[in-house]
Amino acid sequence: MKTFNLPDLGEGLQEAEIVSWHVNPGDRVVADQPLVSVETDKAVVEVPSPYAGQIAELFGAEGDLVKVGAPLVAFAEAARSDAGTVVGEIAAGQEVAQEVTTGERGGRTVSVRATPAVRALARRKGVDLALVSGSGAEGLITAADVERAATTLSEAGPLEPMRGVRRAMASRMAHAHAEVVPATVSDDADVGSWRDRDVTVRVVRAIVAGCAREPALNVWYDSQSQGRRLHRKIDLGIAVDTEDGLFVPVLRDVANRDAADLRRGLERMKADIRARTIPPEELRGATITLSNFGSLAGRYAAPVVVPPQVAILSTGRVTARPVAVGDKVEVRRIMPLSLTFDHRVVTGGEAARFLAAVIADLELPE
Repeated sequence: MKTFNLPDLGEGLQEAEIVSWHVNPGDRVVADQPLVSVETDKAVVEVPSPYAGQIAELFGAEGDLVKVGAPLVAFAEAARSDAGTVVGEIAAGQEVAQEVTTGERGGRTVSVRATPAVRALARRKGVDLALVSGSGAEGLITAADVERAATTLSEAGPLEPMRGVRRAMASRMAHAHAEVVPATVSDDADVGSWRDRDVTVRVVRAIVAGCAREPALNVWYDSQSQGRRLHRKIDLGIAVDTEDGLFVPVLRDVANRDAADLRRGLERMKADIRARTIPPEELRGATITLSNFGSLAGRYAAPVVVPPQVAILSTGRVTARPVAVGDKVEVRRIMPLSLTFDHRVVTGGEAARFLAAVIADLELPE
C-alpha cells in the first residue's frame, strides 16, 4: 500500500477543500490522471495521480478540508511513471526521481526532487528548479510544474542582470539582512514652529543631538570579535535615490559644521552623484545614516542597517495633523520618524533616548 499526500499547492497555501472526486476505490488509474478537484482561496485545482495503479482508499469526502501533507489517496499497488516525460512515455520504473541540491530559496539551501527528464526540460526552459513547488508525490516536480514556471517567467519579461550600483546595493542589503538583528522604534516630532524649511540640515543637527545624548548609536560593530568602536566624529551617510540605484555619500564631521557649510556639502554631493563623478572614498566610512524617504512618500519605515553601522534614522512625509496642545486642538506640521538599530549592539533604552533627543531638538523653534 502506498499513500499519496496532498501536495504543496504553492503561494503558501496550507489547506484545500475537496470539491469532487474523479475516481473511486478499486479504479485503476494512469499517471497524471486527475484524482480530485480541490478548492483553495485562489482557485479550483485538479490534483493528478503521481502513480499508475489501483486505488485502495480515498481520504476525505466532498466538502472536507485537507491539510497540505495529509493523506489523500491510498494505492493498493502503484508504479511511478515519469510525471515529467517530455516526449512520449517512459515505462514505470525506468526513471527514478532524484533529489538534487540546486541552490537557495529564501536565503537557505534547498533540495528538490525531479527526474532527469524534468531537469533537462528545466534547463531548456531556463527554469531554476529551486524556485518551483512540486505538485507530484512527495514534492516531486513535474513537467507541468516546469512549464507553468516557464510561462510565468516569459510573461514577466527577460532576465535583466543587475550591474554597477544596483548590484552593489543588492550585495550590501543581502549582507545586512544576514547579519544584523534589526529593531525599529517610531515617533513623531512637531515641527510647526519652524521658520527655516531646510529640512535635511535641521534633521542633521537633530542627529548630532541624538548622538550627544546616546553615543552608543554612533559606533561600528565588529561581529567577528564582538566588539564595538565608538566614534568621536559623526560621519553621516545620506541615502540618495537615483534612477541608477541607491547612493549613500558621507557628510563628514557634521557636528562641527554650521548650517551653511552642511548645505554646501549636500549640494556638492548631489551634483557629484548626478554627474557620476563622486569619489569612491566619499561613499565609505559612514558612522550612522539618514534616509529622507518622506520627500517622496510614506510615513514610517524599517530601513536597513548596513554593517558595521548600528543605526539608521528615517524621516517620513511632513503633514498637517490635528494635535492636542494643552486643552486645545491645533493643526500642526508633524514629522514621522523611524529609527532602526542593531539590537545586538544597541539596547531599546539607548535607542529610545536617542530618538527622544532627536525629537527634542527638532521641536526647538528657530
